[in-house]
Amino acid sequence: MNQTKGQLTNPRALIAICLAALMFGLEITSVPVILPALEKALGSNFSQLQWIMNAYTIACTMVLMATGTLADRFGRKRVFIINVIGFGITSIVCGIASTTELLIASRFFQGMTGGAMFICTIALLSHQFPQGPQRSKAFAAWGIIAGIGLGFGPIIGGIISETINWRWVFLIHGALAIWTLLLVIPSITESRDPNAGKLDLAGIVMLSAAVFALTYYITQGPENGFTSTPSLLVLLAAVVLVVLFILAEVRQSYPMIDFKVFRVQRFTGAVIGCIGMNFSFWPLMVFLPLYFQVALRYDTLTTGLWLLAYTLPTLLFPPVGEQLTLRYGAGRVIPFGLLLIGAGFLTMYAGGGAGETGWLTLLTGSVMAGSGLGMVNTPITNTATAAVPGNRAGMASGIDVSSRLITLAINIALMGFLLVQGTFSYLRNELPTAGSDKLFELSKQLVAGSLTVEQIATNETLMGAHQQDIFGKALEQGFDWVFLYGGAGVSVLALISFLIFNPPKPKFAKRS
Repeated sequence: MNQTKGQLTNPRALIAICLAALMFGLEITSVPVILPALEKALGSNFSQLQWIMNAYTIACTMVLMATGTLADRFGRKRVFIINVIGFGITSIVCGIASTTELLIASRFFQGMTGGAMFICTIALLSHQFPQGPQRSKAFAAWGIIAGIGLGFGPIIGGIISETINWRWVFLIHGALAIWTLLLVIPSITESRDPNAGKLDLAGIVMLSAAVFALTYYITQGPENGFTSTPSLLVLLAAVVLVVLFILAEVRQSYPMIDFKVFRVQRFTGAVIGCIGMNFSFWPLMVFLPLYFQVALRYDTLTTGLWLLAYTLPTLLFPPVGEQLTLRYGAGRVIPFGLLLIGAGFLTMYAGGGAGETGWLTLLTGSVMAGSGLGMVNTPITNTATAAVPGNRAGMASGIDVSSRLITLAINIALMGFLLVQGTFSYLRNELPTAGSDKLFELSKQLVAGSLTVEQIATNETLMGAHQQDIFGKALEQGFDWVFLYGGAGVSVLALISFLIFNPPKPKFAKRS
């Protein structure tokens, strides 16, 4: 492929790839703002609302590594096209779903095709734009468009829900899928790894089952009891499956995950970056709309507009991250960006309960976190895929995106747990005479947005109390727990990433 300096040589291919990344991101962040509408239209409870989100992300993790292997073996373009078609069809099924159960099931299959489609975008980019300025520009464009999908998902979902109907948040992807196909078929050349081996079916099943078991344990633990026999058996199954998966992969001649690549410091540091940016920033996106809609009583559109403070920096800072990477290297920029995300979360935590000034610290922390993510998103992916041979682009892409989505699925569950527990803890302290079971159920309803202000005012558990004051402060405490968890976790991961990229030199190294 001839490459001219300063101009992308295959813009149609890049547009098609970016459209797929846009669709994938939209289905993660546009859905949270319509959860209250889904609760009213389909009668979904809090646990079901969590599974509407988790079904998508868990399904993504189940297919990512398999897709990388299949794409390497049978052709990245072919696998991409098949999954674009599948994503369009399953999105339409989501849009016409009449029950919560059907929506969860269709979201699961939408996640499978969406995850496979997304993993192919990275592998296709790596092949279509293999090196030099073309590669940097292509990945920068991909990062911005993927960021638009993730970052503007809430406002796009809000506008669609308010002006048309919540169903079109899903149905619109049927049209986008057709547009993607019309662009990709004539513009992208086929590529594969001639040395690709057989599909590692056992590894796929074990990894997928482990992620599902761990997420199920976290999500259902509050109801079943974390120390109950069934819950502990599920947790034990997750641990055993992870151990068996690692042992099986080490013995494979052509493994789904080649653990040898983790010997490459740049690759491992980038993967820690993937985990860090999805440890806090994107999981919080699932719950922030509930804060604005339930605690602050904003409508769907206003919520989407407010969330721009959180998401808009993710679109503005990728060029800054690219320039800083060229000047200082990924080994410094990636840890710094993660640390900035952590600082943003800790700023939001510090502003908790700050009265009238609380909105200012929330705004400041949101901008800081968004800026940090925008700074590291593209350098992380570019560094990870460039650190391995080109013929293993599918596997490298699979590890990159798997680490993101496994972290995302687990932390959506963990943040949901912390949010409910923080809210419940406040209500239990303020209303000691009310039964714990009633207060816990009330906490889940508050977090899900399924309890209106009018219902709170007439709720027997809250009768005689300053309902609205308790309601707002309980949610504030729940979010404080989430902010502290996210800020501390990503800060620790920033330090780990820095040490991997920049290992300390031996104190008494011999001089050459």
